[in-house]
Amino acid sequence: MRIGIDVGGTNTDAVLMDGTRVVAAVKQPTNPEVTPGIVAALGDLQASHPFDPAAVSGVMIGTTHFINALIEARRLAPTAALRLGLPATAALPPMIGWPARVVEAIRGRVYLAHGGHEFDGRQIAPLDPDEIKRHAADMAAHGVRSVAISSVFSPIDASFETEAAQILAQELGPDTAISLSHEIGRISLLERENATIVNAALRELAAQITDALISSIRLHGILAPVYLSQNDGTLMDVDYARRYPVATFASGPTNSMRGAAVLSGLEACAVVDIGGTTTDVGVLQGGFPREATGEVAVAGVRTNFRMPDVLSIGLGGGSLIDPTARRVGPTSVGFALTEQALVFGGDTLTATDIAVAAGYAEVGDPALVAGLDRGLVDWALRAVAERVAETVERMRTTADPLPVVAVGGGSILLPDVLEGLGQVRRPDHFEVANAIGAAIAQVSGEVDRIHTIADGDRLKVVEAAKAEAIERAVAAGADPAGVQVVDFDEVPIPYLPGNATRIRVKAVGDLAMEARS
Repeated sequence: MRIGIDVGGTNTDAVLMDGTRVVAAVKQPTNPEVTPGIVAALGDLQASHPFDPAAVSGVMIGTTHFINALIEARRLAPTAALRLGLPATAALPPMIGWPARVVEAIRGRVYLAHGGHEFDGRQIAPLDPDEIKRHAADMAAHGVRSVAISSVFSPIDASFETEAAQILAQELGPDTAISLSHEIGRISLLERENATIVNAALRELAAQITDALISSIRLHGILAPVYLSQNDGTLMDVDYARRYPVATFASGPTNSMRGAAVLSGLEACAVVDIGGTTTDVGVLQGGFPREATGEVAVAGVRTNFRMPDVLSIGLGGGSLIDPTARRVGPTSVGFALTEQALVFGGDTLTATDIAVAAGYAEVGDPALVAGLDRGLVDWALRAVAERVAETVERMRTTADPLPVVAVGGGSILLPDVLEGLGQVRRPDHFEVANAIGAAIAQVSGEVDRIHTIADGDRLKVVEAAKAEAIERAVAAGADPAGVQVVDFDEVPIPYLPGNATRIRVKAVGDLAMEARS
């Protein structure tokens, strides 16, 4: 058996699963500290369907801890950015264009040093160890506790980043966390560097949170391995999460989409996940979320690590209804829904009240909203349906029919048919699809690199890239017997010599539970 847990802005959902069968499912209001909500959800799960903790083979968690910390600009470590690229790249220093509040929160310090490579592996300048040591001394003097190292075209040649990391570790000591850009982002220096700096700023919090999550699981006598959900809908173990907390940023939407794929049996569809605060709309391709192809801004910082192509709007079950302004959301009561909504005895008109008044759902006390004006109810439901339909249409890339699967507790707001899109599918257990997606998640490995391909060598280069992606998936915990390549892109790069080609390969496999237990 597996346990899947997803921490949302309004609810923390938990499911107990036997294979792909849902044995039990619960919802708990998310606590501001998050971890107590997980403890309470596990207690409710045990109460609703008693189980032997020893029978649990794994606990999979999707969490909002890290992205919330960045958005709120709190609990971030003093961080330095070291870029290897002089004499080039000096015109646009690290953290260029960042919101001032985020730079201030990480007490960001910037250092430029010689190094870096061209796309074909030629050096821009040799690395200067003495220069790195001088920067390390200044970092120590200013209380830096985490360092992000980026080098020009390090996805092609990472040797300078690795060497600089070794020097910094010797100079600053083992307690300083070091993040390397070639392990985090893709081609494109500034966005890859930004993602690495964000990761570095979150490293201390990642250690604290993963320890707290494990402790909350162990309190229930569950000794099984704990995994966290990644942005692409796959899993990572807690050691990986400590090193790469940015990999969890979009775990909520991806968990919901993977859960929708399992529950609906569809591998290609639009998924509408309506929670208590937001609605996330994404597209499944081959059973996995379609990835964003360009840069993604997180808390005002441009990044280019793996993120799903998701549109989010401020609409959910806790959204405030303003009859005067004729507006639904974007403000939400969030995790205070069960205290403030009319159906729970509160004094705030929310979207959940509208759904109950319309007979779409039975929660709280329907008598408390029986007197709502029918015209107001009809208008609010129509406004919700129109906004969701418009968002789904924006996600379409072809005119082909695109089935719509609705998940999340707030999807009770949707009608059975969306204009222009047809029938809305709500599979069994739709309200906890996010936790189900976490529980059934697989393990992935990815390679994204520019190659210089000589005549006759293309097949050899492609096969080597696929083999490396499979090796990375196995190293992350996938069962070697079942790993498959699920995504492959090969894009020739014009205007560069040597048949420069960008090759991206993604391999996915089931978690090798026996090996990880």
